[in-house]
Parts: sequence; C-alpha cells; structure tokens
Amino acid sequence: MSRLKNDTLIRALLRQPTPYTPVWIMRQAGRYLPEYNRTRSRAGSFLDLCRNPDLATEVTLQPLSRFALDAAIVFSDILTIPDAMGLGLYFAEGEGPRFDRPLRDQDTIHRLPIPDPEEQLGYVLNAVRQIQRALAGKVPLIGFAGSPFTLACYMVEGGSSTDFHVLKAMLYARPDLVHHILDTNCRAVTGYLNAQINAGVDAVMIFDTWGGILSTPAFREFSLAYLERIIEGLSGGENGEPVPSIVFTKGGGQWLKDIAATGCDAVGVDWTTDIGAARALIGRDVALQGNLDPAVLFSSPDVIRKETQQVLSAFGPGGGHVFNLGHGISQFAPPEHVGVLVDAVHELSRPFH
Repeated sequence: MSRLKNDTLIRALLRQPTPYTPVWIMRQAGRYLPEYNRTRSRAGSFLDLCRNPDLATEVTLQPLSRFALDAAIVFSDILTIPDAMGLGLYFAEGEGPRFDRPLRDQDTIHRLPIPDPEEQLGYVLNAVRQIQRALAGKVPLIGFAGSPFTLACYMVEGGSSTDFHVLKAMLYARPDLVHHILDTNCRAVTGYLNAQINAGVDAVMIFDTWGGILSTPAFREFSLAYLERIIEGLSGGENGEPVPSIVFTKGGGQWLKDIAATGCDAVGVDWTTDIGAARALIGRDVALQGNLDPAVLFSSPDVIRKETQQVLSAFGPGGGHVFNLGHGISQFAPPEHVGVLVDAVHELSRPFH
C-alpha cells in the first residue's frame, strides 16, 4: 500500500496496527451535503449522475474536501447490476427505486443475462479510474456492490418494500427460481467487483441490506451461501496486493460468526449490536466496521463526542476497527456534525492504539 499517503483504513481492515481508528461514512457522498444537491441538479437525475464519470468523480470527492475522512467510496448505486440486466431501473420522486420489468415468471428469470462489466457498467469503471487519478493516493478508494439476495429483493418486488412479500412468497413457493436469480446475481456481482478491483479500487464492500429480513435457515441458504461464493471468487489487486473485503448485513447481528466465516476481511455491524460483544465473538478472525447509530448526528456536538467515545471504548484497545455509522447517513444530518464526528474519532481513538 506504499502508493497510499494514508493507508490507515487498509491496515485496519487487515487487522494491522494503526496510530488511530480510521473513519468513513456509508453514503458519505449524498443528500446531506448542499454541494452534492447542486451537482445532482446539474446532472438532471440521480441515474444521470451515476452514469456520468465526471460528475460521479466530483461527488465522490466532495466529502473529502470537507472532512478528514480515511477513505473515499465510489459514487454509484447497488442497482446498477439489475439495471444492466435490462430490468428498466428508474427512480420515482419520493418513492425510491422502481423497475419497469420485475422478475415474476419462470421464462423471464431463466433468460436473465449476466452483464459484461466493461460494456454495460463501463461508466462505473471509468469513474473508478478517474477518481483514483484525482485522489492521487490521498486515501484508499472503496468499491462496492449489493449482495445477490438484496438485489433479488428489488428485482422480484419491482422496487423497495417494508417486507418484500412478493420475493418471500416466491422464495418459499419456488425456491428453484429464487436460486436461479441468486446464482445469476452472484456471478454478476463477482465479475463486477473484480472489474472494479482491476480498475483500481483498494477495498470492496458487499451491502447485504435486506439479509436481515430472513429467518436463520433462509439466511444461510439464500444469502450467506452466495456471499461466500463471491468472497472466494474475488481477485487480488495490482502486484498481488490484498484488496480487503467487507460484508455488511443490516439486521445480521445474530449471524456474525457465520458472516465472519465467509472469508471476508471485515464484518460491518449495525447499531443494534454491541461492538464489544461482536469483537469478543469474532474479532480474532476479522476486522469490524461500525457502528454509531446514525441518529446520533442529530444531537449536539457534546453528545456526538460522548457516543463516539462509547463505541471506541466498547471495541477497546488494539487494531481491527474501522469506525462508521451502523447504516447510511441520513439526508437530514447536519454536515457540521459529520465534521465533529470525524475529528472526535481521530482524537479519541489514539489512546486505544
């Protein structure tokens, strides 16, 4: 990692000693920043912003101009893969993502293609290359994808949902069809993440946002098995350097040992799990990422510092911790409070190292 001026994140993900706990924030380039909203207006729409490497680079770098973050994350969306499969992704104002052609019948599911990352998703890879040039080694760049199960939730349901009952009905009535979707997604995600690695990302993260809606047997069969296949299929970086992997299952606190056993380098922990208990359970095997309640950012600077100290103290001394929120930042979070958080992590974590 010699080309990186700040490799603290990579060291923490590989459970190597660091002088302080690195911090980045899920959705750190997003609607809470007024400069992001101005760029998005110029782009015309969220999807146009994602598909424009110049603008994607601009918004990826915006939070780094404001805050002393220890990583950048490629500005994109987890639904780029099903979009590239031809499902007709669009974003309805106030409703989130929607698909024109959700997967509801056997013939459509069996015809589901695996996109070529360089062709159908080349705009993301071009953004990765452009962002890396702009970063010039300042901090690592994280690439990402949605998990096969999380993608399937949107692809079958046709959009977001509180319970994904259409997908779950298919899962129990026709598990063969769901497994076909998951196998296709798994191969697509593995290829996409490897393409991002080849384009130059320094770490990758898999967002299993909806894994937590499953029962334990269903999680192991329909999400975990495919996460393990992706981790096994990831390639190394340039010159054989390790490209650490992070797996985050929202609502997955009860399956931490299973997730750690996939072979990933780090497990993301949401705010409902005590990070000290997570470390005691799996911290010898993997690094941990998390896990401040995102709502803390609505409070005062003093409370933000107190809650930050609490997370750091719960994790305890030593390496292997990447500080983050327990889920994505709210669009209503005050930007100045993010600055308080980042500075607090850097200051308060040093005695633990």
